[in-house]
Amino acid sequence: MSAGEPEIARPRHFGVVMSAMVTPFDSQGRLDLDAARRLARWLADNGNDGLVVAATTGEATTLTDDERCDLVRAVAEAVTIPVLAGTGSNDTAHTVMLTQQAQGLGAAGVLLVGPYYNRPPQAGIEAHFRAGAAATKLPVMIYDVPIRTGRRIAQDVLLRLVREVPNIVAFKDATGDPPAAAALIAQAGEHFDLYSGDDPYTLPLMSVGAVGVVGTTTHWNGVLFQRMFAAMAAGRPAHARAINARLQDSFGFVNSDESVFPMSTKAMLRTLGQEAGECRLPLPPTPPEMAQRAREVWQRLNS
Repeated sequence: MSAGEPEIARPRHFGVVMSAMVTPFDSQGRLDLDAARRLARWLADNGNDGLVVAATTGEATTLTDDERCDLVRAVAEAVTIPVLAGTGSNDTAHTVMLTQQAQGLGAAGVLLVGPYYNRPPQAGIEAHFRAGAAATKLPVMIYDVPIRTGRRIAQDVLLRLVREVPNIVAFKDATGDPPAAAALIAQAGEHFDLYSGDDPYTLPLMSVGAVGVVGTTTHWNGVLFQRMFAAMAAGRPAHARAINARLQDSFGFVNSDESVFPMSTKAMLRTLGQEAGECRLPLPPTPPEMAQRAREVWQRLNS
């Protein structure tokens, strides 16, 4: 990188590549903690600097509170990389309770998603996040995914939260709006990190200052994402673009009308010998053709 050129942003609190880990279930649909431990260790060995457990891709809304606790504890004990517990819900009191429990389970931080379904006004969203953050001394990553929650977090609310709440240190951005991300990064302050929360937007967000990704295709592309961030950091944007082009097949595979993120990710993991079972309803069993598609994507990725 030439003299005078700004340095690429680096993570201050968590790693560069983090997977929103799927939750393994056995053939009876029961939580499979042994499989979760194996998967967590495998992800740590294959390009992941951290894991987010019991969040959207982890089918958090189908887990009981006891299952969430057992899962976070098991994964945190299985790996040495940071484990963030997904403790957000659309009930602030429930979010506070789950967040209070996370530190005792070995979590390195918590992920708080915007309150979904209720579609509260911005005052309610802000109060929700403040209450969640106040419930813990752990670092907090806020997650904005308006396609799921029905309400985007306003920019002025985000700025107040990251400026005024010391343990809100990161933002998982699944808004699909790189210009807004650039403005947020420019104004948010030094302790704040922005992560891509939507795999295809990782390179665009990286170009405006994102420090990492909390992804789904990172389950099998962790090393490639690491190389993409390293290429950009080394001042090799053309190489980063080439890696991103190689990832496009995975991006197209993971989400469709027939198979959404947890279903497709588990299909790919089966292809790689990492059994995570099927999803819980309302996510149906993975369509049989996804197994073949997973093999084809993996073969093209490595050809």
